[in-house]
Amino acid sequence: MTRLLVAIILVAVLFGLTAVAGLVWAIRRGQFRNLTAGARSIFDNEEPVGRPTDAFPPPREEE
Repeated sequence: MTRLLVAIILVAVLFGLTAVAGLVWAIRRGQFRNLTAGARSIFDNEEPVGRPTDAFPPPREEE
C-alpha cells in the first residue's frame, strides 16, 4: 500500500513539473504576449455583421 501511494505521488509530481516546464517554455517563447490577436483570428473579416454565412445541416428525419 505504501509503495502504491509513493508511486501515485511521484507520478503526480512528474505531471506537475511537466506542466510548469510547459508554462515556462510558453512564456519564454512569447505565447502570451498578444492574446487579443489570437482571440480575434477565428473571425472572418469578410462576413457581414449580424448575418452568419455558415449553418448547421438540417435535422435528419427518423425512419
